[in-house]
Amino acid sequence: MPEIRELIREGKGKRVYATEDPDLAVVYYKDEAMAYHGLKRGRILGKGEINNAICEHLFTLLKEQGVENHFVRQLDARQSLVLRCEMMVFAVKVRNRVAGSMHVRTGLPVGMKLEQPVIEFVLKESEMDDPLVNHTHLLAMKAATMEEIEQIRALSKKINLILTEYMSEINIELIDFQIEFGRYQGRILLADEISPDTARFWDSSTHEPLDIDRFRRDLGGVTEAYQEVLHRMMGISY
Repeated sequence: MPEIRELIREGKGKRVYATEDPDLAVVYYKDEAMAYHGLKRGRILGKGEINNAICEHLFTLLKEQGVENHFVRQLDARQSLVLRCEMMVFAVKVRNRVAGSMHVRTGLPVGMKLEQPVIEFVLKESEMDDPLVNHTHLLAMKAATMEEIEQIRALSKKINLILTEYMSEINIELIDFQIEFGRYQGRILLADEISPDTARFWDSSTHEPLDIDRFRRDLGGVTEAYQEVLHRMMGISY
């Protein structure tokens, strides 16, 4: 077990701690839930353990398919060891169907299948409502080089293909998801998390959400939805 030191950062669903090794960090997954930039808060019982297991599963799957990422190993039910990356100041949203803010911005009907995935860049600035930006904004901010932006866009498309195919095998449709990237020893790595907190998972047969939207929209059955995703992936129940 690594020696856990100071808190590096804390987000909606997890805390990241430094370790005695400057190249490694520990991610602790929380039960706390947050929506609408903190205006709605609550707890989803067992969410931390479920998301930790889902992240281990998906990051391992992606690594086996050639997507370098920060995951090293799971430490216990709520904690994982990861490579300590210099995180990008922007996140990437990949959309396969219209939902959420894309519906609000475009007026396109919720659930409409997109002819090709839409890839968006957003600044990680909750006080500014995580604004959409394009590659010229990122270049002006010196947030990334053009080479890095193109690499991140290509990796996002590859991740989407891998996850879409995998999820369809377990009767889940990947509607959209948000991912983050970081720099590690001169390489761009997928980092952060992929879970029902950061993706829209719909049951392929009923189109019922199996993700954080159940919390956002007061649909009930939030814990059960998270458990169902993990059960379909690994046959594990909490």
